[in-house]
Amino acid sequence: MVDGYDAGSSTPKARRDDVVRAEKDRFGGIKWGSAFFGWLTAIGMTVLLSALATAIGVGVGAANPSGAEQAADQARQNAETLGIVGGIVLAVVLFVAYYCGGYVAGRMARFDGAKQGLAVWSWGIIVAILVAILAAVAGNQFNILDDLNGAPRIPLDGSLMTASGIIGLVIALIVPLLGAILGGKAGMRFHRKVDQAGIDHQTGVAG
Repeated sequence: MVDGYDAGSSTPKARRDDVVRAEKDRFGGIKWGSAFFGWLTAIGMTVLLSALATAIGVGVGAANPSGAEQAADQARQNAETLGIVGGIVLAVVLFVAYYCGGYVAGRMARFDGAKQGLAVWSWGIIVAILVAILAAVAGNQFNILDDLNGAPRIPLDGSLMTASGIIGLVIALIVPLLGAILGGKAGMRFHRKVDQAGIDHQTGVAG
C-alpha cells in the first residue's frame, strides 16, 4: 500500500501542494491588515510580559527585606551585571511578544508566514517613526512609546551614540524581527495541516 504522504503527482500531499500553490497565487503576499493586528498583539504581550517580569523582580526583593541594604550595595557594585541581566530579560520579552504577534498575523493571512512576520515588525518601526516625528514637533509628552518598555522607538536625545544605546537598539530591532518571522511561519503551518486534512478526507486517506 502506498503511503498517502509519499511524494508523487497523485498523492494527497502532492494534491495539497497543488491546491496551496493555486491559493497562494491568488491570496498570497503581505496582508498589512493582518500584520497590524499581529503588531497590536505583540505590543499587548510586551506590556503584559514586562509587567510580569517587573512583578517577579519586586517580589524577589520583597522576599528578603532584611538584606535590602546589602542588596542595594551589591547592585551598585554590579551595575554592569544587572544591565546584562536586564538586557537578556528584555530580549526574551520582545522575542516571545513578537512571536505571538507574528503567529496571529500568520494565522490570519494563511500564506507567506515569514512575510507576515516581517510586516508585523515593520508596523512597529512605522509607528516608532511616526511617534518620534510627533514628539519632535509637538513635544516629548506625545512620545507614548516611552511608557512601553521594550517597544521600538527612535531616540531623540543622542543616546543612540552610546554603547548601551546601540546594544539596546539592536535588541529592540533584531530580536523582535526574528520572533515575528518565526511566529508567522508557525501560524501559517497550522493552515497547511488543515489543508492536508481536507485533501485526506477527499481521497479517503486515514489520518
